[in-house]
Amino acid sequence: MERTAYHELLEWKNKKNRKPLILNGARQVGKTWLLKNFGAKEYESLAYINCDEVPQVKTAFSDFDTSRLIRFFSALSGIEIKPGKTLIVLDEVQEVPLALTSLKYFCENVPEYHIAVAGSLLGIGLHEGTGFPVGKVDEINLFPLTFEEFINALGKNVLLEQVKQGQWNELSALSHTFIELLRQYYYVGGMPAVVKDYCENQDLQAVRNIQDQILSDYKRDFSKHVPKEILPKVNIVWEAIPSQLAKENKKFIYSAIKKGGRAKEFENAIQWLLDAGLVYKVLRVKKIEKPLKFYEDFDAFKLFSVDLGLLGAMSGVSAKDVLVNNNAFIEYKGSFTEQYVLQELISLGKKVYYYSKENSSLEIDFIIQDEEIYPIEVKAEENLRSKSLKSVYDANPSLKPCRFSMADYREQNWLTNVPLYLVNEWIKSRQFSS
Repeated sequence: MERTAYHELLEWKNKKNRKPLILNGARQVGKTWLLKNFGAKEYESLAYINCDEVPQVKTAFSDFDTSRLIRFFSALSGIEIKPGKTLIVLDEVQEVPLALTSLKYFCENVPEYHIAVAGSLLGIGLHEGTGFPVGKVDEINLFPLTFEEFINALGKNVLLEQVKQGQWNELSALSHTFIELLRQYYYVGGMPAVVKDYCENQDLQAVRNIQDQILSDYKRDFSKHVPKEILPKVNIVWEAIPSQLAKENKKFIYSAIKKGGRAKEFENAIQWLLDAGLVYKVLRVKKIEKPLKFYEDFDAFKLFSVDLGLLGAMSGVSAKDVLVNNNAFIEYKGSFTEQYVLQELISLGKKVYYYSKENSSLEIDFIIQDEEIYPIEVKAEENLRSKSLKSVYDANPSLKPCRFSMADYREQNWLTNVPLYLVNEWIKSRQFSS
């Protein structure tokens, strides 16, 4: 299964000023597989150590003598570790916080060694008594498979090549094919284990069983890692995500998950889920002006799941609703389509906001900023009315509005309509910077 992040790992390996690497990501997004695959293909040898399975690791970092640690890694893995020839991988590094701290010393004392660690963000980097190696590491974020990675996994390389040619006006004849693939992606999502099984067996019930198992594993992680005093609140917030997104106004409402609920009561629980990489938080901005960060409203936000397929499993949405009845596109207040678009944006490293006007129905689903500001409207159907977008554009014609919908690609005087299946490629073509 080809992952875009593999190319980021290659860039890291070949960097002149390469530092130890942290591969971030939620559980089961494929961190271990990616690092093992990368090490096997790009190095003479791979020294892999799982910090959660090898008890000796927990006491190995009594000091940060890098020469001793390299000998220790070699003895544990049974691999002769050679500078530039061996990839050292410490997996589940959040189980040994001092291992994370040690990366500072690998950076400063033995930069010729290639070392990468993987963590599920379950408390990674924020442990009492330890220090995150700020400025001494490189970081790569790994997410569920994007729609393009999903198409590639299905072996539809010819379709991908046509997308990458950029002649999007000519793709209307293939729109039915892309939409059918998008339906499948809405149901399967991007968790690697789910995608792999679907590609091999095309068994929809097996897909849902694996998704349910991943959700069960997350719940067990909650019990293992979440502080007891906030565990019930983490569970409440996690279970509430589908109902919050199914509202017309997707702003997260505390009182909707608990009568009389307040921000202070749940903010730690939400932060834990964010640190774990299991949810995405999209802040509101009070103005659509540069720089957007000046206008962040921390009291208003939307909360999304880590993966589209898992959202469907949490919601109990059937394969028939997604693949046959079209319900995922036209019902649920567009929640699945917004989830999809957000995942595509985040996978490309974009900082995403939304905008709404007080005491008004005006709302812009997403906003990203580069040299210009791009207000984004998400439409689950072919409905091309964009009253909110037109209102904000009329107030500020320097904006670059775009609409992601089921309609074909078209450029209007003030607006670009992008088919949902082209979101990833169109964004990359704009060459937005993070």
